Amino acid sequence: MGGFSIWHWLIVGILVLLLFGKGRFSDMMGDVAKGIKSFKKGMSEDDEAPKAPPQIGANTVVDAEKQTDKTQG
Repeated sequence: MGGFSIWHWLIVGILVLLLFGKGRFSDMMGDVAKGIKSFKKGMSEDDEAPKAPPQIGANTVVDAEKQTDKTQG
């Protein structure tokens, strides 16, 4: 099985255009481009808005101490 020549690729391209039609093929490529754009937009939105981690350290310890002071005092 050797490599394909330019004539093979030309015939394959013509067959693809005949099967899918010029309009359907361009519509398909437009849909692919829209999908790529929305994917990139979604990825950039994730990078722009990082969420702050919840603060569990100091507040819960202080609240726990206040509760123990109320029960003991």
